[in-house]
Amino acid sequence: MLETKRLLLRPWQVSDAKDLYEYASDPAVGPPAGWPPHTSVENSRELIRSVLSAPETYAVCLKDGKAIGSVGLKLKGYTDMTDREDECELGYWIGKPFWGQGLIPEAAGELLRYAFEELNMRAVWCGYYEGNEKSRRVQQKLGFIYQHTTHDLNVSLMNEKRTGHTSLLTKERWEELK
Repeated sequence: MLETKRLLLRPWQVSDAKDLYEYASDPAVGPPAGWPPHTSVENSRELIRSVLSAPETYAVCLKDGKAIGSVGLKLKGYTDMTDREDECELGYWIGKPFWGQGLIPEAAGELLRYAFEELNMRAVWCGYYEGNEKSRRVQQKLGFIYQHTTHDLNVSLMNEKRTGHTSLLTKERWEELK
């Protein structure tokens, strides 16, 4: 478990399904990130078991334990952004009632610390789809540097193609910014 001033980051539990559904069923949350809204508490429960149980994937929780979002690192073999052992991909989302409070930069900032200091990563990649300005701003706040744009990316969970933007944060840059 990781902790910040306002948040706990802990592994997802099947008992989080109701909280997950509450926020992940909102069509303003998943589609901009490339995944469809959750359709039921059971759908959320199954996604906890199949997707959110991946290594280094955490529920973003208020101090009372309520899950309000997710943050994770996709390690080698789970990301198409890198094939290096010492690089990974950062992903995140948070429920709409919590937008604009700086909670995801806070959670992701702690996960970056963990990635660089404890997992010994040399770089972390992050991406966002065209039009997802909230995600772009989070990456800017965290110090990521734009690398490239890819057109006609297959977004299989949404059955569509999109334009994606990729950014990078190196350990050296992270150390300079902290």
